Amino acid sequence: MPPSSRTRALSPSLVLTSSAPLSKEQKAFNTLIKKIDARRAELTDWGQEIVQFRQRYVSDLLPLQDEEADQHIQLARRLDLAHGQKGVTKGEKRKLSVLITQLAQFILGRREDDEVKALYNRHSQSDFDEEEAEQLDGMKSMLEEMLGVELGDDVDLSSPDEVVRRIQQQFEAQGEAGQAEPKPRKKTAKQLAREAHQEAEEKQMSQSIREVYRKLASALHPDREPDPIERERKTALMQRANEAYEKGNLLQLLELQLQLEHIDQAHLATLGGERLKHYIKILKGQLEELEMEILHVEHGFIAEFGLSPFEKIRPKDLMAILQADLAQCECSIRQAKADLDMTNDPKQLKAWLKTVSLRQQRAPDFDFF
Repeated sequence: MPPSSRTRALSPSLVLTSSAPLSKEQKAFNTLIKKIDARRAELTDWGQEIVQFRQRYVSDLLPLQDEEADQHIQLARRLDLAHGQKGVTKGEKRKLSVLITQLAQFILGRREDDEVKALYNRHSQSDFDEEEAEQLDGMKSMLEEMLGVELGDDVDLSSPDEVVRRIQQQFEAQGEAGQAEPKPRKKTAKQLAREAHQEAEEKQMSQSIREVYRKLASALHPDREPDPIERERKTALMQRANEAYEKGNLLQLLELQLQLEHIDQAHLATLGGERLKHYIKILKGQLEELEMEILHVEHGFIAEFGLSPFEKIRPKDLMAILQADLAQCECSIRQAKADLDMTNDPKQLKAWLKTVSLRQQRAPDFDFF
């Protein structure tokens, strides 16, 4: 994910400096500039780290996970074979069935396998597909109750993306229905005054952006430049200015002005308090957009790779998470191979089963032996 124009590093020249104490508005302006710069850098880091994570996930982790599943399938078969041998007590059979069921759950969480599903059904005395359908129905009911939506009977509950899309569609439909409701009562004078004030502020903010854009457009007009190389450069800058103006991105316009040396510290320092207030409001909106974009990237990554949504993840954590997964997977493979060797000896298996307490098996534990 290459960094967009929004994620370019800010020039420190946009931060106001003065020999005299800075005003409240100037301090707020500087704070926003620094925060936006930090969020831009964070968004760039997310893009770069996710690309590296995906590459190593595919090249390193997925093959290991396949090998891990293969080893656990062999182990489940071996335990199933031991379950049917003579001399195995009822208590041992019961323990073996619990372990086989847990192994099968783990494997089926990774891949579809009819043989493993049959093992699960036989040793759990249940039906995996029915249990999964019940869990999905329960999740659907919970989501509908919590969010106040109807997902419909045709939604694919096994696809998180499809569920999210359906929820968004329902929210949009509810919003449209709300707009179609009868108009509210006549607004009070106070409400009208507040709306008029807000509208006037938005016009002034729009005017601030328009003024910066006009100065840029006048300086960058390609037709006024006789030098072909300079005309090409100004054409590219004009395109960036147009994009920034369409998005209402004041910061990009100011940066372009700075790049063209149309503004400097002296110019910024002369900006009046009202103008700076308008700039501050615009920059606050741009900071919120950046923060929402970072959240979208972060949550998308968490959903894509099944990570915990309750833990805060930073870009620099991604490779450490992958390394931990690789180490855990390698350890699990080594353990499964050792377990397979141990199950070749019925005496060792029986001795180990004596140490297993079903009351302690509150959650699946796949390092069995």
